[in-house]
Amino acid sequence: MCFEISEENIGGYMIVTEKFFSGIGKRLRASEVRELLKWIKKGGIISFGGGMPDPKTFPVEEMKEIFSYIFSERKLGEEALQYGTTEGYNPLRETILEMLKKDGFKAIEDLDNIVITTGSQQALDLIAKVFIDPGDTIIVEAPTYLAALNAFAYFEPNFEVVPLDKEEMKVDLLEEKLGKLRKEGKNVKFIYTVPTAQNPAGTTMPNDRRRKLVDLAYEYDTIIIEDNPYGYLIFDDRVKFNHLGAFDDEGRVIYMSSFSKILSPGFRLGFIAGHKEFIRKLVLAKQAADLCTPSVTQMAANEFLRRGYLEKHVEKIKNIYKGKKEAMINALKTYMPEGTDWTNPVGGMFIWVTVEGVDTTEMVKTALERGVAYVHGRAFYPENARELGKNAMRLNFSYPTIEQINEGIKRLAEVVKEYKKK
Repeated sequence: MCFEISEENIGGYMIVTEKFFSGIGKRLRASEVRELLKWIKKGGIISFGGGMPDPKTFPVEEMKEIFSYIFSERKLGEEALQYGTTEGYNPLRETILEMLKKDGFKAIEDLDNIVITTGSQQALDLIAKVFIDPGDTIIVEAPTYLAALNAFAYFEPNFEVVPLDKEEMKVDLLEEKLGKLRKEGKNVKFIYTVPTAQNPAGTTMPNDRRRKLVDLAYEYDTIIIEDNPYGYLIFDDRVKFNHLGAFDDEGRVIYMSSFSKILSPGFRLGFIAGHKEFIRKLVLAKQAADLCTPSVTQMAANEFLRRGYLEKHVEKIKNIYKGKKEAMINALKTYMPEGTDWTNPVGGMFIWVTVEGVDTTEMVKTALERGVAYVHGRAFYPENARELGKNAMRLNFSYPTIEQINEGIKRLAEVVKEYKKK
């Protein structure tokens, strides 16, 4: 049995728990999305708050078939239930290597360039542990992925932000920022970006900016973390892009991705691909964290890919999400008052809404009371830049039904109108 004790009088003695925590332990804070889920579980709330896939997209029948196959042979079943190597299940790494080569990655040569992770969140955690020292300068987009900020912040970097426009990171401003930091004698440890169907903004970076971003990493002797969980979820076939690794000969791009959005988040399966020396250190950090990613999910994912199920499955997901995105855009046009702006993503799961003159953090509680949830904009900025998000919010369209999207935006718009009058 476990007990949570905080300054309790036990046998006449007082235990002060705070003094036992490390510096990192003292800085731990709950994710604002996770806290929001506690409200949502009470029921009656239409949630645009999380980043959950639509469970109707989960390949249940295919997985029944695959798991039946894995456990139909004693040898395969034993392998699935045994510890694996820290680097990951080799057949899956080989499949990923083939996919990356097909996508034009120049510096990814063999299996030593790839490590399998227990979800992309572990990838972020490992990257933070391996690369960030207190006081290091790192550059992130503004806004950026909330869970990346949380993972990085524990190691006390100095965050520098570069704003987005409708074509993702403004690389001209990034160049100015890098030049200014160099003059100040500050080296940038890395640049973190989600260049495709960005979370939270939904923006996608065109190829000219991608090439320029990699060129800047070379010029200013830094590296790039390219986070790509949504690359397969592009609704518009006219949108073409290369991964940053397609412009990188030296291995300055560390690429990470996830199976959560294209298979299921329950698999907790992701990977990192990059320079062999970077991967070697990340493998050592993973050994200390969890030894290995579960073999059974790696084997199942690899079988799914090898059987050619992915392309058809992704088309199904894209069609569903495209319909939901269009429903949300139409509802925003119908119900939201003047002075409200939003992105129109070509893929992914999120729309970024900006409401002139409204503090969306203050509005959260009222929205929840009216039965609708969102994540306020401040959550997607580091502490030194949170005010940049005070008029914004992230809305998720992948999880709610089309009917819920229409009703939820209607409820949200009523709250927005009330706050605009204040």
